[in-house]
Amino acid sequence: MSAGRRPADEVAGLDATAQAELVQAGEVTAVELVDWAIERIERLNPQLNAVTTTVFERAREEARRRPAGPFAGVPYLLKDLLAEDAGVALTAGSAFLRDYVSDHTSVLVERLRAAGLVILGKTNTPEFGMSPTTEPLLHGATRNPWDPDRSTSGSSGGSAAAVASGMVPFAHGSDLSGSLRFPASACGLFGFKPTRGRNPLAPAYGDMVGGWVSEHALTVSVRDSAALLDATAGSALGDPYPAPAPAGSFLTEVRTDPGRLRIGFTTKTPAGVPGHPHTVAALEYTVALLEGLGHDLVEAELPGLGGATGDAINAVFGATAGWIIGRYVRKLGREPGPDDLEPVTRIFWDAGRGVSAGDYLLAVEHLQGVAREMARFMETVDVWLTPTMSEPPAPLGEISPTPDDPMRGLERGGRTVAYPAIAANITGNPAMSLPLWWNPEGLPIGVHALGRFGADATLFRLAGQVERARPWAGRRPMLHASNG
Repeated sequence: MSAGRRPADEVAGLDATAQAELVQAGEVTAVELVDWAIERIERLNPQLNAVTTTVFERAREEARRRPAGPFAGVPYLLKDLLAEDAGVALTAGSAFLRDYVSDHTSVLVERLRAAGLVILGKTNTPEFGMSPTTEPLLHGATRNPWDPDRSTSGSSGGSAAAVASGMVPFAHGSDLSGSLRFPASACGLFGFKPTRGRNPLAPAYGDMVGGWVSEHALTVSVRDSAALLDATAGSALGDPYPAPAPAGSFLTEVRTDPGRLRIGFTTKTPAGVPGHPHTVAALEYTVALLEGLGHDLVEAELPGLGGATGDAINAVFGATAGWIIGRYVRKLGREPGPDDLEPVTRIFWDAGRGVSAGDYLLAVEHLQGVAREMARFMETVDVWLTPTMSEPPAPLGEISPTPDDPMRGLERGGRTVAYPAIAANITGNPAMSLPLWWNPEGLPIGVHALGRFGADATLFRLAGQVERARPWAGRRPMLHASNG
């Protein structure tokens, strides 16, 4: 780097949009951005265990070819689940896939590269994304940059730790029941789950788990999330359904005043009790902030979350486990051996094979009815708020199953994610986690916002307004690249 140009540690504190602007202005090169990100990963990853697979030399070669696009030269990481990149390992956090290498590239990954991003590798995830903590036996636990003895939640926990620590300015994540938003809350980031079908799952997947799964990113800034979605959104050929077309650029929406919104909120979980006092305090802080910004706040409970809905969700999750592992049994041509699956995953797989096609369809029918009920409720409010998680980030090891009690992790983990983030997956609605509050121990506590179906723009407008009113980007964890 020549004299007078941006120092590497300063660049580490910039969001992706600002890094791309430096490349466009000629202040840094794509090669420099990539080299600096590689240095940060090599320096921080031994402490955090966020990155499990690297493709550094390929990334340097891509950077030397001067990529084009809105994020030209900006470094990026893919979650080691769903996102396929031809010739690169995909383990999904499982020993069963320890030798699996992708034979194709996902449409979303192709679009990320077309936007100019340079992919440096893959991030840690719980086995097949089935746990609210990123502590797979295959790769080991990912540590939270705010407190290395705490969980990053899951399942996009490796990506969250990489972004929160400044290894990269943003990173890929996926969301089946909160897996973008929970790690965003635990790591003090902005996590946005788009409307169903907004980003493609092609070519390997279409209607994945009844449309519950969405892919997008964990970011520091709202504008990065919006601009990235502008670059990747849109149906792929043969997709089973599209998301409603946006009126314009999501990035423009971030700068647009949302007007006076009617916003519902509750401190209660579906069990009818409040979450941890710190999560309640985060919500109360946000309610006061939004009232001060001129919005109408009303207490309101989301309908449809009774016992029958829980049974239906369990049936879908069971069938999903049977499908996921069955899919790789077919691809690999063998069943998992005794040491190929974690004990709780094997329990899920066994249970999933016991869910009949009829059971699954009955569950889907029930949940589609619930989605209609929730859609009617969302006609009464523009946005609905809860805490994102029901507890602060848990100590590492506390959610992990043990050989004597393989269900311990599921039961303990469920207590950290008792608010219904999964409603956004059942309905297909957009949702986000906002990093607005930190507890007395310095741990981030996110607040969750559910929007109407297709109304991603409303959430981006609100997020942009809140970010301007209470900026969070300058608040960095103990383990951050800019700290030197």
